[in-house]
Amino acid sequence: MSEALIDFQNISIMREERLVLSQFSLRIQRGEHVAILGPNGCGKSTLVKTITRDLYPLHRPEASARILGFDRWNLFQLRHHLGVVSNDLTNLCNRPIKGLETVLSGFYGSIGLMMAEPPTEEMIAKAKSLMEEFEITHLADRWVDELSSGEARRILIARALVHDPEALLFDEPSTSLDFSAQRELVAIMRRLTRRGISLVLVTHHLPDIIPEIQRVILMKQGKVIADGVKEELLVEDTLHDLFNTRVEIVRNDGFYHAWWRDSV
Repeated sequence: MSEALIDFQNISIMREERLVLSQFSLRIQRGEHVAILGPNGCGKSTLVKTITRDLYPLHRPEASARILGFDRWNLFQLRHHLGVVSNDLTNLCNRPIKGLETVLSGFYGSIGLMMAEPPTEEMIAKAKSLMEEFEITHLADRWVDELSSGEARRILIARALVHDPEALLFDEPSTSLDFSAQRELVAIMRRLTRRGISLVLVTHHLPDIIPEIQRVILMKQGKVIADGVKEELLVEDTLHDLFNTRVEIVRNDGFYHAWWRDSV
């Protein structure tokens, strides 16, 4: 298929009584590595839920929301093409579920296996292979709600990969991770790009943007305010306008780091 991975045109999303995205357009090609950057409250989470089909646009003639060329998806089938790693999933793992069970649940689009058919031998072999790849085989019989944030994140990445999707959507992946776990996450994301997996990264944290990501989309107040090459957009004046805060930026080996500074 040659259709775009994500093609949203003029969509509007209501959450309760509030219009969060208004006439929002976004197109991401298959195979692209893209970062969507914006402050808290800009509509990033709503965009993620629209991509994952947890939210739907208002029905308007000018609006369309297509993934891989289709505006309707069976969610189970969508996960074969687009894996998701989000904090929402981390929060759902708040009851006793073991590591291997969590990875296996990716085959069913569930959290845990209590309501699912027993996994096949092929499913178990695939899950164990992914756990070995991400060096988490020792977590197979551990309760996920007792793991560190970094360990739980690796479990969820393995879960998202059970169908060998062509793209992964990362939603604020470094939230709650310490420095060591952030370093592991970056290494994993870079390794995934070398496997040919497209990354769509949604974040407000510049160090999440790995060197392989060259396109950056800036969001503010439910709109795209800029879309272009990373080197042109991740500059101090632009980030000041985005976050309403003066920042200093350091670039090192393709990574970006920023911190706030006083205006005087």
